[in-house]
Amino acid sequence: MEWERIASPRVGDCYYRGRHSSGLEIILYPKETGSSTQAVLGVKYGSVHNSFQWEGESAPEAMPEGAAHYLEHKLFESEEEDAFARFAETGANANAYTGEESTCYVFSCTDRLYDSLKILLDFVQSPYFTEETVAKERGIIGQELTMYQDSPSWRVFFNYLRAMYHVHPVREDVAGTRESIARITPAHLYRCHEAFYSPSNMILAIVGKFDRDKVAALCDEMFRLVPASRVEPLFPDEPETVARSRIEQELSVAIPVFQFGYKCGGAPRDEKDLAAMGVLLSVLASDASPLFRRLLDQELINESSFSYQYFEGTGYATVIFGGESKDPERAARLIQEEVREMGAKGIPEEAFHWAKRSLYGDCVSSLNSAAGVAQWLTDFAFQGQELFTYIDALAELTIEQAEEKLKDLREDRSVLSVIRPLKSARKDETQ
Repeated sequence: MEWERIASPRVGDCYYRGRHSSGLEIILYPKETGSSTQAVLGVKYGSVHNSFQWEGESAPEAMPEGAAHYLEHKLFESEEEDAFARFAETGANANAYTGEESTCYVFSCTDRLYDSLKILLDFVQSPYFTEETVAKERGIIGQELTMYQDSPSWRVFFNYLRAMYHVHPVREDVAGTRESIARITPAHLYRCHEAFYSPSNMILAIVGKFDRDKVAALCDEMFRLVPASRVEPLFPDEPETVARSRIEQELSVAIPVFQFGYKCGGAPRDEKDLAAMGVLLSVLASDASPLFRRLLDQELINESSFSYQYFEGTGYATVIFGGESKDPERAARLIQEEVREMGAKGIPEEAFHWAKRSLYGDCVSSLNSAAGVAQWLTDFAFQGQELFTYIDALAELTIEQAEEKLKDLREDRSVLSVIRPLKSARKDETQ
């Protein structure tokens, strides 16, 4: 197969990208200095893909919430030996996870790369579901859901998304609900596998030590020539407004937990947009920012829990700040004031250059992590973007590009999500 060499004179690295005859995109990033090799097989199928339409069919199909996550759990099993046991025989450390946009199957190893890769490429293409095994998994995922429901950080996040979005499926838990997983059958899982687990809808990324020809030969052996993916994910029209500006829940916490942020729309974004938003958020809320110091000095946050992120995907994008706070409302107001003031006065030049250098340095140093690079390559490829292009965009970013992103942070599209201590616990404290 043909390989395209993608090099970055700026960071002094390169990697190779090719398209296998099955439709699989393969990205190989050589790292000779590390002790282990990381492989990721990503499928462009996540929790937001519950509605889709087959080519040539007149009506769409809808799947129960949590189907992608359920399928990830079940694929490791087979009629004979499950995949984890097979990986244990090669000495590889394997895992998998489902997100909003994709499902990823990963392993790391120090040797026997091709034996482990053969296992990976085999089990993702070999679904085996029965009524009995699917029912058994329902109890396991139900326990996982209970854990999520009791997790303040999980609940404050998905409450936030429910308040932010009217109808977009990103507002639903990745794992679904007890009610939705109770409806999942083997037929659902086989149908989802048929719809999305086509090689043309997958990316294989390997970072570490490998032989390109051996990887290609193994793909020749393991991947069947199946038709390209013939389904189109469907999404409802999401209004620009937020569903509600505030949402609260009580859980067993000692200090309130909050997330506050802005709905930024869901238009496609490129590497320049991502770089600009990353630098803007660092200027606004990093531990070197005036806002962070103000929140800390007024004891509105604690240093260890405060965080910020840009969370975006197909049809959704939001900037989120959050952590523990004795007064979430006051913390949210201070964030709003800082955004408002920066929008009026512009980004301080010194702060911009510091944030840009800091983020660029973090990005380049992260290239030493095989696991991090493999995930980056997969995520960027699914978005139609490229890692080195992002690094270049970050290095060449102007202050005007970062200031343009301030327009996305509109007060009329903001949401505050709070998890408060149980009323009984608050009463006990006052007695």
